[in-house]
Amino acid sequence: MAQGQATKIKKKKKSVLKRAAQSRQRAEVNRANRTRVRTAMRRLRTAITAGDVTAATNLLHPTLSAIDQAITKGVLHENTANRYKSRLTLAFNHAKAKGAK
Repeated sequence: MAQGQATKIKKKKKSVLKRAAQSRQRAEVNRANRTRVRTAMRRLRTAITAGDVTAATNLLHPTLSAIDQAITKGVLHENTANRYKSRLTLAFNHAKAKGAK
């Protein structure tokens, strides 16, 4: 479902209305968690591409932690999250080695 679109409810049964409300609440929480992870990843990538090793060092651990939390909450699939972590760590290590020269 696209972001911001209302859920269409055809039946007015109490259980249907409750399920629709739960679905909206879950979607909102999932969106917030997904946004938190993507923002952290974006900040880390920006620091890496800018060559700012100290900022990247400070951002690496919280970003990896946010990705792990997203796995726990079911926002990201484990393989997807591991791929993100691997690529971010490789980029960080490359930037760190480049900065050390």
